[in-house]
Amino acid sequence: MTEPARVPVLNIANVLTMSRLVLVPVFLYLLFADGGDEPVWRLWAFVVFAIASVTDHVDGNLARKLGLITDFGKIADPIADKALTGAALVGLSLLGELPWWVTVVIAVRELFVTLLRFWVIRHGVIPASRGGKAKTLVQIFAIGLYLLPLPSWLEPLALVSMGAAVVLTVVTGVDYVIRAFRLRARGKRAVAGA
Repeated sequence: MTEPARVPVLNIANVLTMSRLVLVPVFLYLLFADGGDEPVWRLWAFVVFAIASVTDHVDGNLARKLGLITDFGKIADPIADKALTGAALVGLSLLGELPWWVTVVIAVRELFVTLLRFWVIRHGVIPASRGGKAKTLVQIFAIGLYLLPLPSWLEPLALVSMGAAVVLTVVTGVDYVIRAFRLRARGKRAVAGA
């Protein structure tokens, strides 16, 4: 019986993931350029954020389609996602454009879910849910609106979008806790029955 071919760590999916991490400081530089108020710099910050966000979708699809899933990618991908989103939220809060409580709620949820993943890892992996994917999409959309120099009549759209992102963040966080406890309980029962 032949051993399955090993997937090289240096592959297109992982390169895209790492490029997202590299873009985080570039994004922050552009966000804070000229005090964070210059529309041209804000547009560039938005462009970099959008490109980095698209790589998140592309790298996952490539990894699955081309069989490029690696342990490195499984760890680096969520770190890159949280680094980008976290940098944007903290940056917007430091500029006084986003209330700190929003940043804290989202950051605490993400940290808690990451810790839960490690807590249940030996019992299995909890796959991303539709709600989790929707949460990520709405967060990216809302952050994008906050980054853009919007006319005042469009500012309520940014506010409503971020409100929806916070609600989805909390709801999917609770769902993740429930699924983690169920997975752990099933794992313990399986071990006890073996």
